[in-house]
Amino acid sequence: MSEHRIHVDFPGRLVIVGFGCIGQGLLPLIRRHIDIAPAMITVVAASAEGDAVAALAGVRLLPHVLRPDNYRQVLDPLLDHGDFLLNVAVDVSSLALIDYAQARGALYLDTSIEPWPGGYDDPALPLAARTNYALREQALARRMDSPERPTAVLTHGANPGLVSHFVKRALLDIAADTGLALPMPRQREDWAQLAYTLGVRTIHIAERDTQVSPLRRQACEFVNTWSVDGFISEAQQPCELGWGSHEHRLPRDGCRHGSGSQAAIYLQRPGCSTRVRSWTPGGGPFQGFAITHGESISIADYLSVGNGTAPEYRPTVHYAYQPCDDALLSLHELVARNYLRPERKRILLDDISSGGIDELGVLLAGHSRNAYWFGSQLSVDQARELAPHNSATTLQVCSAALAGIIWAIENPGRGIVEPDEMDFERVLEICLPYLGRMIGAYTGWTPLHGRSRLFPEELEQSDPWQFSNVRID
Repeated sequence: MSEHRIHVDFPGRLVIVGFGCIGQGLLPLIRRHIDIAPAMITVVAASAEGDAVAALAGVRLLPHVLRPDNYRQVLDPLLDHGDFLLNVAVDVSSLALIDYAQARGALYLDTSIEPWPGGYDDPALPLAARTNYALREQALARRMDSPERPTAVLTHGANPGLVSHFVKRALLDIAADTGLALPMPRQREDWAQLAYTLGVRTIHIAERDTQVSPLRRQACEFVNTWSVDGFISEAQQPCELGWGSHEHRLPRDGCRHGSGSQAAIYLQRPGCSTRVRSWTPGGGPFQGFAITHGESISIADYLSVGNGTAPEYRPTVHYAYQPCDDALLSLHELVARNYLRPERKRILLDDISSGGIDELGVLLAGHSRNAYWFGSQLSVDQARELAPHNSATTLQVCSAALAGIIWAIENPGRGIVEPDEMDFERVLEICLPYLGRMIGAYTGWTPLHGRSRLFPEELEQSDPWQFSNVRID
């Protein structure tokens, strides 16, 4: 491990909750870049399936399914003041673990705000209560009770997480390329004013995954390059997007929230049946799914000038995701079977063929240069060379989670923090060695390109970046 840079020393204990593809891919990076003895690391997982990976790293794995009635009992012997609680599990409440870590005096990080089982897909819950917006509002409300408690970093994986830092880098690139001379932004208001001055109307989290396995997907099998359970859960949530000040009208199935920042809306349909148009440098124009993600809300809120439903400025922000081929087929079958859970699940990792990439970035559009994409093109071959137990998809997540952990250790008394509020340069410094080729590319593409050639459409010709043009009905 001597050839890898040690970013920080951590004398406390580290408890990792969850040990699926992200936990297993992240552990070697933690051992490389954080000075912590293996004996100080404990994994708590729902099963012992990752025991060989844990043993190889010299850490112990405790098989426990955490539930509302037992998580304190399981974690109490493992976590105390000055320790770190890392939550990369599915179906374990982030809000419960944040409260627990804060009460114990421990640092905390998760890669998404998770509820207990049923919180995403319980039909008895109102749609608004099943949104990431609702979970985020509950998490941020805890700031009033613990403004100077130990740092708890919310949603710091690849997206949400890393893409918030990509947005800041992209804003600075556009400003430089358009000759806009402004001081380096230092706080939220500065970044919001920069986006406003540049005229950024919409931000797509634009991702294409071309990784493929020679062992193709079978009927009633859900295949993915990251958590199957996590993808199914978020795919069934209502579609959510940060709602921009330039939008002419609310979608016909769009709904506003009754409280909170009002930075986002949700649709009365799931993200897995809501498609949008977007663009990446590697693949050009594509159609993706507007799966709900926390960054759609936090970025829109962070870049708002003014508050509420009628701000002076706010960009529209949403995810545009084209998963790998087998995940795409799996998603189609899930919807066709009326969301019946698959009989088999498989996460692609060692069986991925050479050559595929995960192209993840942010497309900032509507400004004087039309649109600018900034992000990572990471191949599965590069990922395997860079870190064990990783695909291109998981390594983008794991490197960002590593950076968030290091940032929290370096900034231990910040209370509850979102990715947008962190030092983007420090995060990118840690992540960049693991992100493959970093690309910044302008494009003349808009969602109006190639339209109305075969069938007539009602388009907003005067403003290409209206969500009504981006959405595919």
